[in-house]
Amino acid sequence: MPVKVQVIFYSMYGHIHKMAQAVAEGAAQVAGAEVELLQVPELLSAEVLGKMGAVESRQAFASLPLASVEHMPQADALIFGTPTRFGMMCAQMRSFLDRTGGLWAQGALIGKVGSVFTSSNTQHGGQESTILSFHTTLLHHGMILVGVPYSQPQLSVVGDMAGGSPYGATTLAAPDGARQPSPGELDLARYQGQRVARIAAALKAGGGGA
Repeated sequence: MPVKVQVIFYSMYGHIHKMAQAVAEGAAQVAGAEVELLQVPELLSAEVLGKMGAVESRQAFASLPLASVEHMPQADALIFGTPTRFGMMCAQMRSFLDRTGGLWAQGALIGKVGSVFTSSNTQHGGQESTILSFHTTLLHHGMILVGVPYSQPQLSVVGDMAGGSPYGATTLAAPDGARQPSPGELDLARYQGQRVARIAAALKAGGGGA
């Protein structure tokens, strides 16, 4: 029985896009998984993006389709990726989620699997608070939250600067944006995608999730 997974992300400088690709790769490893990689609409003008130095980096995923609120109920699992903004999700993602009130009224996302990954400039830039505050919206929709268990060795690294938490995969960009997702961070993202798809498939096969 096919399981449909949507990986919905916003990325400005490419870090979350790379993590989203890894999440999608992991989900696609599950037999029968159909994975869509989608981006949320931009709110900033081209002029503002140019001043922020984000025009070139966004070209890497400019051709990806936009996520649609109306399309979300077709998925069995929704995995969201957002950069951290002052310890919370970015405005673009918040704006997208704020358009899901109709889905909430219909109970359209109840029982679907939800998961979140993120990035921040610094190691203490609010990665965990971003994911935890994101969970509030998913819980209001009645979704089943999935994170990353401590059985994954990346969560037990001590002494090295690295992202990752039991709440979801994360990466660090550094204040100048020069740091890219490490192999370990990408592996954790792949595992998160795989785990979400596997759980969604099990729930669908068992008729659960309501």
